[in-house]
Amino acid sequence: MKLRQVQQLLGARVLCGERWLDTKEVATCFGSNMMSKVLARGKRQTILCTGLTNVQVIRTANMTELCAVVFVEDKLPKASVTEEAESWGLPLLATPLPLEDVCRLLDEAGLPSCDKGRAP
Repeated sequence: MKLRQVQQLLGARVLCGERWLDTKEVATCFGSNMMSKVLARGKRQTILCTGLTNVQVIRTANMTELCAVVFVEDKLPKASVTEEAESWGLPLLATPLPLEDVCRLLDEAGLPSCDKGRAP
C-alpha cells in the first residue's frame, strides 16, 4: 500500500514529506506510545501510529528505518520536530482519529500490525 492511500484512509493531513506519499510503500503498521517497543519491533516499510509528538519519536523512527509517522487525535509536534523529520526524509501525518481506530482501519484495509506478530 502506498503512503498516500494511508493518508486518504485516515483523513490525515500531511505535516511534512508530501513528495514521498506516492513513492513510499507501507507493509505494516505499529501503534504504540512506548518507543522501547518500537525499537524492539519496528521494521522498514512500517508506519508508526502514536500520540507522542516529541523529537524522540522522530529519532526512534529514523533508527528503525520506519517509513512514516502518524500522529493520532490531531496531536501536532513542534516545528523543530517537524523540521528534524523533514531532514531525515520522514513523512509526518496527523489524523483526528484515536489510536485504536487508526490501527483497526489499517488492519481492515489489509495493512497488518507489527504488534500482532504478523510483520513480514
